[in-house]
Amino acid sequence: MNRSFAAQIVLVFILTFACQTDSDKISTTSGLNYKEIVIGNGRKPVSGDKLKVHYTGMLEDGTVFDNSYDRGFPIQFILGQGQVIKAWEEGLQSMNVGGKRKLIVPPHLGYGDLGSPPIIPPNTTLIFEVELIAIEKRDVEFDVPGRDERTDSGIMMIIHKEGSGAKPSNGKSVEIHYTGMLHTGKVFDSTHEKGETYNFILGEDNVIKGWEEALYLMREGEKRSVIIPPNLGYGSKGKGETVPPNSTLIYEIELVDVK
Repeated sequence: MNRSFAAQIVLVFILTFACQTDSDKISTTSGLNYKEIVIGNGRKPVSGDKLKVHYTGMLEDGTVFDNSYDRGFPIQFILGQGQVIKAWEEGLQSMNVGGKRKLIVPPHLGYGDLGSPPIIPPNTTLIFEVELIAIEKRDVEFDVPGRDERTDSGIMMIIHKEGSGAKPSNGKSVEIHYTGMLHTGKVFDSTHEKGETYNFILGEDNVIKGWEEALYLMREGEKRSVIIPPNLGYGSKGKGETVPPNSTLIYEIELVDVK
């Protein structure tokens, strides 16, 4: 085989590979581009589903600015409620559980002309590798409109399901299920994800003040959404990487048992 012929074969191989790579990329009318990394075999999500997603977020130069794998737990959010950027809403809705995609996100489907300082500059194209881990059953009782209740300290609560059991008091052991979210809707902690309830003694400063105050007003079997101002949550210090300083927190709390 002469060198000229060998070079032609190499060129054909390169062009063929390039064409296959381009053909793998799918463009949508919104401007989102994506490539399938792994095709999942589970069901597709629909608006209102609670999704668990692992992801890596990168700038175009490959700089990683966020990574759920490093944190050790996936993000959770409700699809269709504007809790994540538009590209995620669109890109994940057509995936199957178990699938993994590379999303190439134009600025208008990401963080736009404001960016997300200091990590993401304005008008930045982003690259996300997203993995749809699971579609979790959502407790639909928390979607039911309920009676509002406010406290003098600034806590706002929505009672979705009235309880009829025991009312907790100082020194009692309480068992709860909860989901904790930032005001953006981003879930930062959940007993449902861990697969077990949380138990503690009321009045021993084991939990944030907002929890204590809310639980004193609840009865066993009750479900409430509790909106907690920063001074009754994690204050100016926040909580590690999960809760920024001065964050208003939203908890969906179910009082399972009082002993």
